Amino acid sequence: MLLALLVAPMANYQIPAPAEASTSSGAPESLRVKQLEEQVAALRNSVICAFNQLLDLKDLNTGVHSTRLAEWGMRVGQELGLEEAELQNLEVAALLHDIGKVGIPDSILRKPERLDPDEYALMKKHSEYGWAVLRMLPGFERAALDILHHHESFDGKGYPAGLKETEIPIVSRIVCVIDAFDAMVSSRPYRKGLPFEEAVRRLNEASGTQFDPVVVRSFLSFAEAEISTVFAAAGTSVSSAL
Repeated sequence: MLLALLVAPMANYQIPAPAEASTSSGAPESLRVKQLEEQVAALRNSVICAFNQLLDLKDLNTGVHSTRLAEWGMRVGQELGLEEAELQNLEVAALLHDIGKVGIPDSILRKPERLDPDEYALMKKHSEYGWAVLRMLPGFERAALDILHHHESFDGKGYPAGLKETEIPIVSRIVCVIDAFDAMVSSRPYRKGLPFEEAVRRLNEASGTQFDPVVVRSFLSFAEAEISTVFAAAGTSVSSAL
C-alpha cells in the first residue's frame, strides 16, 4: 500500500544509483506490458510521496496530518464499500488534499490569530490550487476533482462551487469529515486540541449541514472505539485532552 512508502523519514532517503538498461527487449509481449504497468504504478507512487514530502517541507504538521487522514479515510471508504478505483483516489486525495497550501504565504498559514477576510479568502484558494496542480498529471484527474471539492458542505454552503449532498464526490465528503475532526483534536503551537467528546459533539451537531451523516457515522464507529489510537495519531493523549 502507498502509505507504507511514507513511513521512512526524508533524512534516510539516499540518491539512487542510475538504473541499468532494460534487457527485456526479447521478452514476451505480455511480460513487457506487465513491466510497463509496474513502472507506471511505481512512478505514480513516487509522485504522490514526493508531493507529500513537499508538504512536510512547507509545514511538518500539514504533512503528518495528511498521512493520518489517508489511514482514517481508507477505513471509512472500505466500510462504505467504495470500489478499488475510488479507494485509490481516496488515498491520494487524503494524502494530498492540502497540497495547494504550498501556494499560501507562511504569514497566513502560521498566523496564530484569526485570519482577516482577505487572508481567509486567500486561504480558501488552496483547494483550487491543489486541483490546478494535480489535474495536469495523467491519472490524477479524478483525485484532483476530489481535492477541489473537499471543503464543500453537505447543505451547499461550502466552497468553491457550493455543491450539496450527492453532488459532492463521495471521496470529498469523506476527506471533509476526517479533515475537520483531525483539525479539532490536534494541538498546534498556538492552540490546544479539543477534547475527544467535544470534537465528536461538533461532528454530530454539523451532521447533515456541513458533513455527510453517513460518513460521520462510519468514521465515529471506529474513532470512538479506538479513542487512544486516534489521539496517539493526532499527537494528543486521552488524559490530557479529557
